[in-house]
Amino acid sequence: MKLSVPIHHLKRRAKLLHRRERIPLHAALDRIAAAEGYRSWNLLAARQPVASAAMALYRRLEPGDLVLVAGRPGQGKTLVSLALAAEAARAGGRSAYFSLEYTPGDVVERLRALGFDKGELEGFFDLDCSDAINADYIGTALATASTGTLAVIDYLQLLDQRRDTPELSRQVRDLKALARERGLIIVLLSQVDRSYDPAAEPFPDRTDIRLPNPVDLRLFDKMCFLNGGDIRFEIAA
Repeated sequence: MKLSVPIHHLKRRAKLLHRRERIPLHAALDRIAAAEGYRSWNLLAARQPVASAAMALYRRLEPGDLVLVAGRPGQGKTLVSLALAAEAARAGGRSAYFSLEYTPGDVVERLRALGFDKGELEGFFDLDCSDAINADYIGTALATASTGTLAVIDYLQLLDQRRDTPELSRQVRDLKALARERGLIIVLLSQVDRSYDPAAEPFPDRTDIRLPNPVDLRLFDKMCFLNGGDIRFEIAA
C-alpha cells in the first residue's frame, strides 16, 4: 500500500497532532496510520521496507529478464517477491507466483499481511503451489502469457528436488530462454549458504548462493540481495 507522503512526513504530522491535541505520541502515530489505511503505526512501519524494496526492484526489471533474489531465511525474500507480483498486477499487468515452499493459504495470508486482497487481484494474479512445478511445467503454464508478464518462482533450490525433474542447470537455461523468447520477467528466489556471515559482510553476493547442484549464475541478467530490510542490486556478468 503506497503512502500519501514519505514516512518521515507522516511522523512529523503525528508529532504535531500529539502537541495540538495533547494525546500520547503512540496514539497520534496510530491515528495517522489509520488515515493511511493501516491498523497501527507498527504495521505501517513494518511494511514500508518490503514495499520500498519491491518498488526499487520492479523499476529495474525489463521484459526478457531472468532475475535472482537471494537472502538468508527471514530477510523478506517471499514478502518482497509477493509485493513485486502484486504491484505488477495492480499496475495493470499480469503476474504469476509459483511456490514449492508454501500452500495457497500461506501465500494468501502473506498477501493480506502486505495489505493486498487476493480478490482485488483476481484475473491479474495467478497462484500455483503444485508439487509438479519445474521449468517445463512453468513453460506450459505461461504458454499464453503476454509480454511483460512477471513470474516468481519460490524457490531455485527446490526445482530439482524430485528425481523425475531435469537437472537444475538445464531448468535455469530453459527459464532463461522462456523469458527471452516470450518477453517475460522471471524472478527466482534463492537461499544463501549458511557460511555467509552478516557481521563480516553487509550483503551476501553471488559466491554465497547455495547451490547443491551446479548452475551457471551468468545466466541471470540481474541479481538482488536482501539483508536487514535493505537491498543491493547487481547486474550479472
